[in-house]
Amino acid sequence: MRIRILVLLVAVAVTGLAGVTVAPAGGATGLPANSSTGASPAGLSGFPALRCQDGAVAGAGPIKHVIYLQFDNVHLQRNLASVPSDLEQMPHLLSFINNNGTLLANDHTVLVSHTANGILTSLTSLYPDRQGQPVSNSYRYYKPDGTSGVGVSFAYWTDSVFDPTTPTPTDTSYNMITAEGRNDPAPWVPFTRAGCNWGAVGTANTVLENIGPDVPKVFGPGSPEAAEVASNPGQAFADFVGIAVHCAKGAAMCSTGNHGRPDVLPDEPGGYDGYQALFGHKYVAPQITSSLPLTDLSGNVIQDAAGHVGFPGFDGMFPSVTLSYVAQMQEHGVPVTFGYLSDAHDNHGVAGEVHRSYGPGEAGYVQQLRDYDRAFAEFFSRLERDGITKDNTLFVITTEEEDHFVGGTPLNPGCDGVTTPCQWTHVDCTTPSADCSHNVTEVNANLRGLLATQAGNTTPFQVHADMAPAFYLDGNPAADAPLTRRFERDAGSLTATNPITGQTDRLSDKLVDRVGMGPLHMLTGDPLRTPTFVDFLDDDYFGFTGPPDCTSPCVTAPGSWSHATFAWNHGGYTPDIVRIWAGLVGPGVQHRRDDATWVDHTDLRPTILTLSGLRDDYRHDGRVITEILDATAVPKSLQAHRATLKRLGAAYKQINAPLGRFGLDVIKINDAAVRASDEARYAQLAAALQQLGVDRNTIAARMRTLLEQAAFGNAAINEQEAKRLIAEAAALLARADALAASS
Repeated sequence: MRIRILVLLVAVAVTGLAGVTVAPAGGATGLPANSSTGASPAGLSGFPALRCQDGAVAGAGPIKHVIYLQFDNVHLQRNLASVPSDLEQMPHLLSFINNNGTLLANDHTVLVSHTANGILTSLTSLYPDRQGQPVSNSYRYYKPDGTSGVGVSFAYWTDSVFDPTTPTPTDTSYNMITAEGRNDPAPWVPFTRAGCNWGAVGTANTVLENIGPDVPKVFGPGSPEAAEVASNPGQAFADFVGIAVHCAKGAAMCSTGNHGRPDVLPDEPGGYDGYQALFGHKYVAPQITSSLPLTDLSGNVIQDAAGHVGFPGFDGMFPSVTLSYVAQMQEHGVPVTFGYLSDAHDNHGVAGEVHRSYGPGEAGYVQQLRDYDRAFAEFFSRLERDGITKDNTLFVITTEEEDHFVGGTPLNPGCDGVTTPCQWTHVDCTTPSADCSHNVTEVNANLRGLLATQAGNTTPFQVHADMAPAFYLDGNPAADAPLTRRFERDAGSLTATNPITGQTDRLSDKLVDRVGMGPLHMLTGDPLRTPTFVDFLDDDYFGFTGPPDCTSPCVTAPGSWSHATFAWNHGGYTPDIVRIWAGLVGPGVQHRRDDATWVDHTDLRPTILTLSGLRDDYRHDGRVITEILDATAVPKSLQAHRATLKRLGAAYKQINAPLGRFGLDVIKINDAAVRASDEARYAQLAAALQQLGVDRNTIAARMRTLLEQAAFGNAAINEQEAKRLIAEAAALLARADALAASS
């Protein structure tokens, strides 16, 4: 979810940011520059490449439209065995996927599992070490005095670090940063180079996110738009944030007369001059409807809770709103659209102005899912009337993560929610004699207070508050510094009494320091944002920093609906959070459910591009999911040696994905090292882990080269080389398994 971070402050009109160093264009992440069209060279795609002209698809291929939708926290897994899951309660959506395409039920997130890095990994096919966001939805960065400031993950693609507490953050690196310290290539580029307008509806970092820095930068510091930020920030947020169209070169929609602005991408490989974009509802809406104000699918004017007509806020992106924008764009010359949809398990008020959690099967939760499903039914019917169907459109629908429900048990066990609403209490567990066993809440832990009172450790630090809090010790000490090592052991020793269960729990489940962050793709091109360590807590707990004592309880469960409440934890590595789903429908996609194929967020983009006949200017971390595609839909180079290619892809994921088999071993080994009281044991395990990481990187890089060349380079895999790499990966996994078992 987006609400629970300092992005709550971003509507404040911060008027400036430190500048960034603009690197020259070219080869940002390792592939030579693309052709000016963004299309694959002739013969690389099973289908002719997606090409557009003046808002219409001009290519001869079957795919005329691409619609990508990403939910916040919508579940395929059940949170209570008796209550149907979110997708089960949206039958129009679920049946659309099941009857017309493939439902991948073994998809996975990355670490740390949150909205921002989940979406950004999906958009880029890059793990967080190559796009800058392993810790999200916000992170911290070290300042010259050794303390740490706040960076918000949600910032426009070309923004530097956005710190809502200051107009001049000392870390001036790009927020979206490659391993080499440049700005990441943008996800719309292959499509706009192919002549297609690319629309974004609430999609992270592809739209303006924060009016203070973004509006003056895009429209000019002396512009009427910048003046509106100063005089009426609420309306400015509704006017300029959250909605965008990135246009093909020369597209009339984004002309200067229509308030189009230069689409500036300073580090785009091959350059990106002459492209324009529309930013904000104020300028997009008139181009996608002749009847203003724009309404949602239920006929309601799209506006925020205060009545500002326009973008309602990211937590107000209900399907009736998002799908209305998407449909309008598709109907008016934007054939490629990416949209974000708010979660279903929270009451967001009219347009995201409140946040109160529901329990599974609770009446409000069930009704909200009915509303979501009704919106999808109307959306699919409307598109079909427009001639936008499964036969000519590639639909990709997924979520960024799932959640762990923290609350107790319903007052009426066995309820299914649909016919018998589940009954829950919403009480503040700090109230004396409160019965919290049926509550909807999470358990909050004051880490500073617990460290001081239980371990006597008062070392200055800050955390990125989370179920997996990232610790930033003042002074930025080294991983093996005595101060760091003692602090980590003390953090790992903490206990907490759970107000819901009454049980005493070990607060910390797994500890990962900088040694383990490397193999888990958590070290970015900006070393200032690297935490000292990450503590994956017991999944019922949310860790934060409060007072350095427990005069007020250090462990609470504030579940009263008199204020914002939370009960759905994510950020951890457990299956109920990180195992997610993705549905693909359209030409070339098989019709079946796939519970077996192991994929993660990075695999969606190369699959979309392959079906569209397009390519990126960089190497992906993901691979094409050939298991669910018809052979005729992929290039001949992906048809050759198909069985070996499948084994190669599976082995690649298990050694390289953060939550593959190798990654899970890394977490276990690193935790044992960090908890070791014998420093020689720490050094031994750390050295072994570092060597495993080096060996993994070598094997994975060779695998990635074969996979990328087969998908986008018209070169079938060398079968003997592939088999050697598969064997090397198996040996590496055996080494990691053995070290994890002995740790």
